Amino acid sequence: MTRRAVVIGATGQIGRAAVGALARDGWEVTAVSRGGGRDESWPAQVRTARADRADDSALAAAVGDGCEVLVDMVAYGPAHARQLVSLADRVGSAVVISSVSVYEDDKGHGFDTQGEPGGFPEFPVGVTEDQRTIAPGEDSYSTRKAGLERELLAAGDRLPTTLLRAGAIHGPHCQTPRELYFVKRNLDGRPRRLLPYGGMSRFHPANVHNIAELVRLAAAKPGSRALNAVDPDAPTVAEIAAAIDSVMGVETQSVLIDGPPPSPTVGDTPWSVPVPVVFDMSAAERELGYRPVVARYADRLPETVAWIERQLAGRDWREAYPRMFQTYGDLFDYAAEDAYLDSLGA
Repeated sequence: MTRRAVVIGATGQIGRAAVGALARDGWEVTAVSRGGGRDESWPAQVRTARADRADDSALAAAVGDGCEVLVDMVAYGPAHARQLVSLADRVGSAVVISSVSVYEDDKGHGFDTQGEPGGFPEFPVGVTEDQRTIAPGEDSYSTRKAGLERELLAAGDRLPTTLLRAGAIHGPHCQTPRELYFVKRNLDGRPRRLLPYGGMSRFHPANVHNIAELVRLAAAKPGSRALNAVDPDAPTVAEIAAAIDSVMGVETQSVLIDGPPPSPTVGDTPWSVPVPVVFDMSAAERELGYRPVVARYADRLPETVAWIERQLAGRDWREAYPRMFQTYGDLFDYAAEDAYLDSLGA
């Protein structure tokens, strides 16, 4: 029997991989995006549709008479949750991308409080889905994701939904690739880099192909649940930097700093966290029979680095990656870095 899947946000980073994974698994896939485009890696039988997910009628038209699973890459708040539930009479189940940023520690600290004194969350190494989550709201990405989750889980009897809490997503087509921090430095011939917290920061990565595999499995086994979506390994920032060096064929000296970055534009990498942020995948293995298709962070790193290099070619990094600049500020203040390094006698 033909199974139909509708994927919203199909031409985004995760969507491209998920559409391919579903199509290769025998699903009849309709790939929905604002531009109605397609990825060259998709099988020819993938259908495309143009729709803005903010347009209820356009989204309903893309779903048509119905589908076995509706996969949503771009749902961000309670309103989007209610939009999905409104289609429950035509949809068998849903798979929705969420984020590990919904978690908070037992003191009420989450990723939104990390800039406050003592505000960075202190999780156990290997956070499970039983960890408490932040209060929903409209103030931030994290609180909106929490609101999305709450609405969808409450409506599980009408629309069974698997929520995938993704970690630090990596792979081609990313608009905010953390790897940019080291790739651009290598391209610019920087011989040294500063790594705070002794280079031991760990923020759990999530390869797009592993997330796509979770989407594929959840589509075939509907349920109402939230599952972590991260890689098998969680390398330190020093290990990530060394792996990127290896892919690019360069050698760079790491200057380790005890404690936090000395300033917002000196040594503050996108992985700089004072305590490990590592998640457990046992629930997905148990409930879905999940096995990662990418075993190590470094395994698919060459394609990520190559993608970033192509995006940077002939362009200012802020033009190539405007959201990186909006999110992290000036990541490449080389004058300030050199002044700090000189003060150390490095």
